[in-house]
Amino acid sequence: MDVVRSFIAIQLPADVRVELTSLEDKLKARRHPFVKWVDPESMHLTLKFLGNVMVDSIPQIVEAMSGVGQAHSPFNLQVAGTGAFPNWQRPQVVWVGVGGESDKLNALHRELESALSPMGFTPEARSFSAHLTLGRLRDRVTADDRRRFAEFAQKISFETSLPFEVNAIRLMRSRLTPTGPIYSEVAAVRLGLP
Repeated sequence: MDVVRSFIAIQLPADVRVELTSLEDKLKARRHPFVKWVDPESMHLTLKFLGNVMVDSIPQIVEAMSGVGQAHSPFNLQVAGTGAFPNWQRPQVVWVGVGGESDKLNALHRELESALSPMGFTPEARSFSAHLTLGRLRDRVTADDRRRFAEFAQKISFETSLPFEVNAIRLMRSRLTPTGPIYSEVAAVRLGLP
């Protein structure tokens, strides 16, 4: 049986990706070779990572997404601020925060988790933290390099007044390649439409 590595996400508009490219360029200025940067063109807000799914289960997934999407009207989000997982003392992942109508985003996420759970997609144990991944630090980075990178990255401020409308959720395919993942849309579900 064919499987597809997939996730459900919100796509970012071009003007937001331009802002994220500018931020990444500032963070890359010091040339930290131990950071693997995410291409802003492929950045997205992940709502649910599904992993490898059977191709014949895709219609069921899209049906669940449609049921959730109908119950939600479009809403606005905004990107601003940077952070790190697990924290700036030991950064592994550098990200940009997502704000705006967070309550609507969180409700959308919760309902997707509920709708997909009967199909065997276990809800996340940790709480949903909306973010856009900018880069990942490689495993074999010295504590000094981590500290220096964190000190530098925290000095780069990122505030933007670019709200964007979320009017659809998308089922995406992720194909892993040696140069990084390649994403393609499998299905799109508009919010608030029957």
